[in-house]
Amino acid sequence: MENTTLKEFVEIIRTLRGENGCPWDKEQTHETLKNCLIEECYEVVEAINLKDYKNLKEELGDVLLQVVMHSVIAEEKEQFTMEDVIQEISKKMVNRHPHVFASTKVEDTEEVLRNWEEIKRQEKKETTASESIIRIPKALPANIRAYKVQKKAAKYGFEFETYEQVLGKVYEELEELKMAKEEDDFVHIDEEFGDLLFSIVNLSRFLQVNAENSLTNATDKFINRFVSVEGIAKNHGKTLKELTAEQLDVLWQEVKN
Repeated sequence: MENTTLKEFVEIIRTLRGENGCPWDKEQTHETLKNCLIEECYEVVEAINLKDYKNLKEELGDVLLQVVMHSVIAEEKEQFTMEDVIQEISKKMVNRHPHVFASTKVEDTEEVLRNWEEIKRQEKKETTASESIIRIPKALPANIRAYKVQKKAAKYGFEFETYEQVLGKVYEELEELKMAKEEDDFVHIDEEFGDLLFSIVNLSRFLQVNAENSLTNATDKFINRFVSVEGIAKNHGKTLKELTAEQLDVLWQEVKN
């Protein structure tokens, strides 16, 4: 099948969900497809990270499939159509780029972003700072949501002045976590652990690093070292379970160094 248009692709999905369509496709709902959409988005990111552009083309198609599936499901319920989705995003892009589609003048990217936020605030009819923060989706990964909340709050003066103050807050939260552990109060431990993570995300902003990327890189580093340790053990005719904690630590330090 060559040169398929978006309109034709929508018809394919309508057929799959039609009377003589696919049983699996017909059973899907907005709720059942939530994880599929999230997984496909992460696979797009993975392809970008690997610079695998052939795979990126395929993964973007999978994301488009999810968009069309949700649109066709909504169409069946008379909520909205694929055409409505395209109309809405087109209108948004034109409205949020007045420096391109209207007469607004901007100096740089920073001014573009300021205008974008102000236009978004007007579109959402936000009148308070609280409305702006509450609007940040709860479904975001926790690191990203914390970052967005902190960045938004900083615009209204809720911000430390120096890196040292932020680092001091991290130490403060760590100490409170230690106290909660000494009390053996799980609810308190859980709360203080969350406060510590929130403070560490705030520290990442001041260090100008991406907390999500940093954790991903640290996890990858751990995996690489773990694989190397197991390889050394295997060369000595041992499995990891046959080694003591002390022996594992020796191999870990060998790999690390």
